[in-house]
Amino acid sequence: NIIGIAQKFPDIAKKVIRNRHLGAMMLEIISGKSIHPVAAVPGGYSKVLTAEERDEILKMAKEVLEFTKFSIDYAKKNIFPQYIEAVKTLGVIKTGFLGTVSKDGTLELYDGVLRMMQADGSYEDFTYEKYTDYIEEHIEPWTYLKFPYMKKAGKLSMDLDNPVGVYRTNTLARINVCERISTPLAQKELEEFRNEFGRPVQLTLLYNWARLIELLYNAEYAVQLLEDLEITSKDIRVPVKPRAARGIGCVEAPRGTLIHDYETDENGIVTNVNLIVGTTHNNAPINMSVKRAAMDLIKDGKYDQGILNRVEMAIRAYDPCLSCATHNLDGSIAIKIDIVDTSGKVVKTYKN
Repeated sequence: NIIGIAQKFPDIAKKVIRNRHLGAMMLEIISGKSIHPVAAVPGGYSKVLTAEERDEILKMAKEVLEFTKFSIDYAKKNIFPQYIEAVKTLGVIKTGFLGTVSKDGTLELYDGVLRMMQADGSYEDFTYEKYTDYIEEHIEPWTYLKFPYMKKAGKLSMDLDNPVGVYRTNTLARINVCERISTPLAQKELEEFRNEFGRPVQLTLLYNWARLIELLYNAEYAVQLLEDLEITSKDIRVPVKPRAARGIGCVEAPRGTLIHDYETDENGIVTNVNLIVGTTHNNAPINMSVKRAAMDLIKDGKYDQGILNRVEMAIRAYDPCLSCATHNLDGSIAIKIDIVDTSGKVVKTYKN
């Protein structure tokens, strides 16, 4: 409820809006526009960062860093203690986790290896071009989204008491799989987080706490990068020629691990593509967390708006983008929604 927050905490709301604006402005300066930037091109980047732009962005980044320090301190003192019972009980499930780390296990967002962690904390690292050896995708007839799962588990089961092959991505996963964080303030917060909740953390609502730690890391690292004079180098792109090939990349997007796999013909035209985005990875655990929350909160079919809001909290913790995760060959938005009763009988259908 953004309006409600702004009315109750106007000073904090102004800070949030200000820093959201700064983020958009920095992105616009770096890439030319703040929405759907296209400066990243085959072979590198299309736009050099000037010294003047660097100085302007550095000033913004330092302001954002101060805001992130305020945010995590405020949340630890005023928000999480108030909702700690919900944190410990709402939508809690037991799964594995997937994230990116450097070769020594440090938190990474762009380079490194993928780490698949089991629910017991054991893990295996692998290079992202081998993702099909570790991740399989399951299909259900009642949804447009696929269900990735650990291939070595042999199958996917979303049974709440005995899940098989289920793993999660996004902030909590990245915080769980890494050994350390490379920036000092975020590392200190990671240590405090683990002293409080252990590792791996399974409490779904702690995605929000992990998100704050990661926000702090990104703000610290942005300042570090901008203080490196090499960032204004004009060596930003290498020449490339179209050719028939396959390319597999991986990056940690805010919503989770993003795997992109392309095949091209001799003209560089894409002939085949497979994307596994953050929300797709989290499809099974999102369904499980919602089911767990609903089973715990809704009794004898009775509910009110407050109960529905708490069930919704289990979804919002994952910050899902369902349209990102939906597969549709012709690019149209064809939607069919079946409303079913407790016996599975379809009682109403909506479609466009």
